[in-house]
Amino acid sequence: MSLEGAAALVTGASSGIGEATARAFAAQGAAVALLARRGDRLDKLVGEIELASGKAVKLEADVSDRAQAEAAVARAAEELGRLDVVVNNAGVMLLGPIVDAPVEEWEQMIEVNLLGLLYVSRAALPHLLSAAAGERGVADLVNISSVAGRVARLGSGVYNATKHGVGAFSESLRQEVTGRQVRISLIEPGAVTTELIDHNRPEIQEMIRQRIDGIEKLQSPDIADAISYVVTRPPHVAINEVLIRPTGQTG
Repeated sequence: MSLEGAAALVTGASSGIGEATARAFAAQGAAVALLARRGDRLDKLVGEIELASGKAVKLEADVSDRAQAEAAVARAAEELGRLDVVVNNAGVMLLGPIVDAPVEEWEQMIEVNLLGLLYVSRAALPHLLSAAAGERGVADLVNISSVAGRVARLGSGVYNATKHGVGAFSESLRQEVTGRQVRISLIEPGAVTTELIDHNRPEIQEMIRQRIDGIEKLQSPDIADAISYVVTRPPHVAINEVLIRPTGQTG
């Protein structure tokens, strides 16, 4: 299928996988709503997409705030006319031991990785169901998880919990709406060069870098390419889950 003329919403679009996905969709002819907290970065991305003759809409919002998330989805649907594709990419990765951990880091991961994804999904589903019944014949909700949603590791306990939760929610929702031509897909990247590591405390950043030292990491466009593949399959084909690791990553 072509994305020409499709309407897409991407969360966490100000950097990394979200930014790369928005660029990939726009390059394939989709109108893209860009949702993130950092408005200055969104302004830059909107300008670049429009300079390349694409269409992009800036949505400055925090998905962990239910009212903001719902308002952003409503505006995306209004500005673009409908929603054919929604990519839940916004997330944080705050690692470290569970014993004596800063509870605020746990709360932030739960609020963004889980609640934010739930808020956006719930608000978007009526639009996706409507689009699936239209000319395109299918709609897509893509949830970005992680290898951490499959394998629990020392030092990643609460992050693991949020990503396992994303997987469980995605599969239950898939069973609920797949008969109505809404495809639910889970993307599980391994080590990717993004800003996620930089949000950790300095000692945790060093721990993470030691863990992945020597691996040629994936780049954000690698994941955007996988997402683009998922949402361009024919209407009768649903790619439910994609696990994508760097070749050199063993775990």
